[in-house]
Amino acid sequence: MKQALADALEQRGYIALTPVQEAVTNSELGNADLLVSAQTGSGKTVGFGLAIAPTLLGDNARFPSAGKPLALIIAPTRELALQVKRELAWLYAKAGAVVASCVGGMDMREERRTLDRGAHIVVATPGRLRDHISRGSLAMNHLRAVVLDEADEMLDLGFREDLEFILGEAPEDRRTLLFSATVPRSIVNLAKNYQKDAIRIVTTTENTQHSDIEYRALQVAPRDGENAIINVLRFYEAPNALVFCNTRAMVNRLTTRFSNRGFSVVALSGELTQNERTHALQAMRDGRARVCVATDVAARGIDLPNLELVIHAELPSNADTLLHRSGRTGRAGRKGVSTLIVPPKARRKAESLLRAAKVQSHWGEAPSAEAVIQRDEERLLADPTWHQEITEAEGALAKKLTDIHSPEVIAAAYLRLAKSRQSAPEDLTAPGSVGAPQPRAAFGPSTWFTISGGRSQNAEPRRLLPMLCKAGNLTKEDIGAIRIQQDHSFVEIRTASVPTFLANIGKNMEAEAGATVTQLDKPPAAAKAPRPNFASKQRDRKRTNPDAQNNTSPIDWNDDPPPRKKKPKAGDRKTKTKKPREQRHSRPEGTIKPYRSKQNKKASKSNPASQSEGKKTTPIGKPSSKKNRARAKAAALEKAKAVKGGKQR
Repeated sequence: MKQALADALEQRGYIALTPVQEAVTNSELGNADLLVSAQTGSGKTVGFGLAIAPTLLGDNARFPSAGKPLALIIAPTRELALQVKRELAWLYAKAGAVVASCVGGMDMREERRTLDRGAHIVVATPGRLRDHISRGSLAMNHLRAVVLDEADEMLDLGFREDLEFILGEAPEDRRTLLFSATVPRSIVNLAKNYQKDAIRIVTTTENTQHSDIEYRALQVAPRDGENAIINVLRFYEAPNALVFCNTRAMVNRLTTRFSNRGFSVVALSGELTQNERTHALQAMRDGRARVCVATDVAARGIDLPNLELVIHAELPSNADTLLHRSGRTGRAGRKGVSTLIVPPKARRKAESLLRAAKVQSHWGEAPSAEAVIQRDEERLLADPTWHQEITEAEGALAKKLTDIHSPEVIAAAYLRLAKSRQSAPEDLTAPGSVGAPQPRAAFGPSTWFTISGGRSQNAEPRRLLPMLCKAGNLTKEDIGAIRIQQDHSFVEIRTASVPTFLANIGKNMEAEAGATVTQLDKPPAAAKAPRPNFASKQRDRKRTNPDAQNNTSPIDWNDDPPPRKKKPKAGDRKTKTKKPREQRHSRPEGTIKPYRSKQNKKASKSNPASQSEGKKTTPIGKPSSKKNRARAKAAALEKAKAVKGGKQR
């Protein structure tokens, strides 16, 4: 190993190399082409940086002045390319290497100026790299090594033609290294076509996929998927968590939901600009954001140091994607957790994915609200803050608090403050309890109240229920029937909860401004009325058609407009009956239209002399037109001839 690289590793805190790094730096390999497969997070970036060092430096300890590129690193995504550039920058810093990047979303003119100034190593994405080669801004004739990082992902994303073009433009005596987490048939074919006697390197950790990652498959009720994700985030309280979705729409939905629940969250999808994606990842690294919601492609290859939790909000399409998603955690010897949210319909798909990925998963249910609260208490008691020494300023304030309040009051206030900074967990339904709705139990003794405001004021049960619960400190189980009338509404409240309700609404008996509450001595007549049917479509249909209740004919639910009638073709048009000539051109009585035959019309047009005998008419059209100028010239000649003939007589 070059001394400059060894010093950089020591300064970075490396004590020993990972298995893949030791395998690719074996001196027996020389300058041979390599096909390396290793799990994500095993240190492949530093590995190929060490592997190409002898090829680039040769016998020199430092690089000469920068000129045309000596090495080309190709990565599938912008984030991964910029991450590789950062890793190689510190690794080759003491060797004097200049590392440049060419990725989509950046200013292409600035990249071209950087290449003109010279670079030893260029890290690029396939599409932008091909553009630079086609425009002649990147010289390929001095390349000594080409590295394809995450080659399987680049083929999955449809970069095969770009990669074949790039490798075809590179010198034939180059050294080619392919690094991939999986080696499907497409990678093998690419290696056969563009590598020379490549040496296959398989690390020992490939047989036991992701040994540092704990897989958990959480069964949830069909409608509790998002609530389960919130409880998982609260249960683990990881410094950084990554939530994977299959579509951009789902990314936007979960980002909004988590933000409303108080999580510091950022989104990462293909619709964001490069500047927005960079800021999102930097927020995760700085600690300003704790949760990142992303799609598969957008999060490919990113490395977050404190990422301890990966949540699959939607199951991936294949086992390779599952491994790549989960590989964002448990990197470089650190531990991580990968959880799969599995609704009942996706149980078989989840089992198939785990079996194809060759990973063992623990099946269970998502953390309940009680489990999250218990975990919060454990973290609170185990916090190292309890064992820290009390400073002088803290001691003075603590003495003031103990003089004013008892220890129990101080502890309770501390607990309330701690809970206010956290999002409340969600109540989940047991996965096996989903079925037919259970019959409603008897409500028991109750008292009726009337509230000002009825149907004419747009009063609805869905608005009255939360208003009463908030104003009277009640739960929805304390409220029974709600009957909306035209100008007022009736509400049934459990008798045991009436004192609490009255004490909270106060003497003014107002649930909110304009909603006056009055207690009734006996149930109203509306209490005996049957429960209203809230089927809006049926109600609207009965209003518009009173006879629809007795109509048993099938209902046409097609709301589409009637089809547009096409304009008939010329041959299909019906011949219209023409009106008689007398009706179409009616004249007043006593007027006679002069008869003029068509022959006379043609004769008058063809014989201009006959027109000159009568009254001369002004030519129709523009006087300066070519035809009218010719007419004027001909008339002038005729007039001149006539004048000349008169003089001769």
